[in-house]
Amino acid sequence: MTASSLVNKKNKFSLFGLNLRQRTLLTIVLTTAFLLTILLSGLMLDEAKIATNLTQRNLPPSLQYFFGTDWLGRDMFTRTIMGLKLSMGVGLLGAVGSAFIALVLGMAAATMGNLTDRVITWVIDLFLSVPHLVTLILISFMLGGGFKGIVVGLMLTHWPSLARVIRVEVMQIRSADYVQVSHQMGKSRWWIATNHILPHLIPQLLVGFMLMFPHIILHEASVTFLGLGLSPHEPAIGIILSESMKYLSSGLWWLAFFPGIALLIVVRTFEITGENLRKLMNPNEANQ
Repeated sequence: MTASSLVNKKNKFSLFGLNLRQRTLLTIVLTTAFLLTILLSGLMLDEAKIATNLTQRNLPPSLQYFFGTDWLGRDMFTRTIMGLKLSMGVGLLGAVGSAFIALVLGMAAATMGNLTDRVITWVIDLFLSVPHLVTLILISFMLGGGFKGIVVGLMLTHWPSLARVIRVEVMQIRSADYVQVSHQMGKSRWWIATNHILPHLIPQLLVGFMLMFPHIILHEASVTFLGLGLSPHEPAIGIILSESMKYLSSGLWWLAFFPGIALLIVVRTFEITGENLRKLMNPNEANQ
């Protein structure tokens, strides 16, 4: 069998006859639509369903209550969707802050001289030497926990890997011929950074942002589960899982099962979106 026949056979059985780029775009659209559906659902659901209703407590999953009810009669489906919405909002703030820190430090390390580069590289290595979760817990604890503590902690702990990638990218871009010509023409560092370097960093920044998102959501849920994150009055996934631990021995398995699975699905969806964005922006794969 020749190589051309193998390629034709592969194309014949590809999904709906789509090439890799088209399948990647389709996957990004579907996963983004799924995440937006969860976000909008969390905004539109009736908050009255998470009010205390002792006549409906501890009900197993049914057509009326998809995820069952808890020990206070609250609808677990509504609590889970609202918890996911809250986690995605916190994750968005944390990811935006981390991406901004990574961009600033990565560009500074590559453009502001050897001393600045050594200092920033040392700081990156220092943060990478300690697990994110440990540093996040320490920062959140020092700031008193709550929304402010967890968001600031997430911003300050998830930037190093992306900063290292951006630093390498900037060092490659600044050696390009058109950048050297701009230097010789007397253009300032700020002009070169905003007109030559920054536009080339947007793909890396976007992919890094999307791949950072699921880690931030998981870490937020972990710290909240330990009691050092969001307030217990918030319908956060970490709070829901923490509260459900006391009732698992009573057979109320659905209190932890459905929120946990929903969190994993959302995290995996973000990972799939990020990986497909990376494929789409990779010149070696984009045109296949």
